[in-house]
Amino acid sequence: MNEIAEAFVAACRDEIEAPKPGNVHIFADGHGMTADDFLQSAEAAAPALCNPAGPVGLRIFAAVEATFAAVKKNTNLGIILLCAPLAAAAQRGGEFRESLKETLKGLTREDASYAFKAILRSGPAGLGTATRHDVRDRANVTLSEAMREAAGRDKIAYQYASDFADIFGAGIKSLSDARSKWQAPWPATSAYLAFLASFPDSHIVRKNGPEAAILVQTEAVEVRKRFMNTANPEERLQDLLTFDRDLKNLGLNPGTSADLTVASVFAERLTRVLINRCNNG
Repeated sequence: MNEIAEAFVAACRDEIEAPKPGNVHIFADGHGMTADDFLQSAEAAAPALCNPAGPVGLRIFAAVEATFAAVKKNTNLGIILLCAPLAAAAQRGGEFRESLKETLKGLTREDASYAFKAILRSGPAGLGTATRHDVRDRANVTLSEAMREAAGRDKIAYQYASDFADIFGAGIKSLSDARSKWQAPWPATSAYLAFLASFPDSHIVRKNGPEAAILVQTEAVEVRKRFMNTANPEERLQDLLTFDRDLKNLGLNPGTSADLTVASVFAERLTRVLINRCNNG
């Protein structure tokens, strides 16, 4: 496994080891999935996702296929969609964010075709139809163009349209701020709560509607405030787990916030990998 793949698996492990209200983590399973499902999925998806010879769309499709072969369910479609261009950009060389922009700019119709197949294979909850560029149709635009079309209703698509603004903005900033005072797993929890409190979670919007997503966001603002104001985050664990049980009892899964968290940790790890490469000549 190459160092990019190792960084991906480590990012997935960091995220699953962090308590994340409403989502799956080592403190509580949920939504028909276990923490081990996600760890197995990361190991299975990593080689295809981080294959330096593969275009982004093929990486996405192959990683989804590998995941289904390993766990027989959709655990990580959003994670794969976000992390495939990050891995490709890191392997491209040059300044990371500039390489990411070039990677996104170079996405093709073939990338879109493979990504559409991966989305259909995964069958994400709440997948509806679109007037333009529906994933059930033949791709007639590039993957970036398709994502820009969906950016207003989906935060994963928005990352493609914005050069991953939320990942390199709120995500990495939350991780950095938390790492300055806390050890793992709390930085990942901090990033997750930052996303959950900042906007209605796209996965909840698709599956449960905008009103449910706004209610979760509103509660997350207060939970995050209490979490960030503590010197010892372990003292807030029961608060997080209470919120977690409440959300799961209502069938509410902030899956997009969790996907963005993984991508943020992955991007942070890739930044360190690239710095080490430069330092080592």
